[in-house]
Amino acid sequence: MLRAAFISLSESKSLRSAAEKTWIGQRLSRRFVAGTTIDDALAATQAMNKLGLSVSVDNLGENVTNADEARHSAQLYHQMLDQIQAKKLNANVSLKLTHMGLDVDESMAYEIASGVVQHAARIDNFVRIDMEGSPYTQRTLDFVHRLHRQPENAGHVGAVIQAYLFRSEKDVEALLAEGIRIRLCKGAYKESPEISFEKKADSDANYVKLMKLLLKSGVYHGIATHDENMIRATIDFAQKEKIAASAFEFQMLHGVRRDLQLKLVKEGWRCRVYIPFGTEWYPYLMRRLAERPANAIFILKNLFR
Repeated sequence: MLRAAFISLSESKSLRSAAEKTWIGQRLSRRFVAGTTIDDALAATQAMNKLGLSVSVDNLGENVTNADEARHSAQLYHQMLDQIQAKKLNANVSLKLTHMGLDVDESMAYEIASGVVQHAARIDNFVRIDMEGSPYTQRTLDFVHRLHRQPENAGHVGAVIQAYLFRSEKDVEALLAEGIRIRLCKGAYKESPEISFEKKADSDANYVKLMKLLLKSGVYHGIATHDENMIRATIDFAQKEKIAASAFEFQMLHGVRRDLQLKLVKEGWRCRVYIPFGTEWYPYLMRRLAERPANAIFILKNLFR
């Protein structure tokens, strides 16, 4: 029930407007969001790198309404990639296709996203194309396949798979057939029971099944979870199958289970922190709380500390 409530809150324009203007809302966002500017994101990235954590930076935003907004969004990514290279940071970037104008003009969105991926490839970096709700799943995967098939982009662009969707196993198989890197997550959008697992146990079982496919593939993937049961299942499988710690990475969100992030690194596992920045933090925050409602209690307990 809490998960459904947070997803509904993420879609409320009135609550979003109110939250973004309040002191409490802004304070809450700092637990998960690095700040509103590129400099904020770079500072957070440097701090994580010093702790032995790699980073994926995301300029928050989605569903832009015109070409100018889409091109402005992409320009921030070009600036970020240049700064990552100049400062020699251990970081890559993540983006959403609706932030690149997918809802405005699909051809334009491909051109814009392609430019960012080509930039990353030139400097030997990487772009993760984030997954959105199910109406965008096939189009997003089509974009990733098309981008990856450009010879200069191979190995420099990857996808996200949401384990709670019934279709995900076939999508994983198609991506692996082309050697495309995957971030495996549980999923944070409200989906119908016709296309997704409703029970947590079923979703978790599918997550473990897909994780095993990824680790055995020989391609470098990201296992994105804060669930200690999923992390333990991944470590146990890697050790059983003699899969090197350098063959994959765990991925976690900025501000969530920092203790666990550092513990994994200390034990010799790789961990990447997903660091978002920008003014459009409200929908992002609500979806993160939907993924793990216990985060709401954690934040409230620490709000005034």
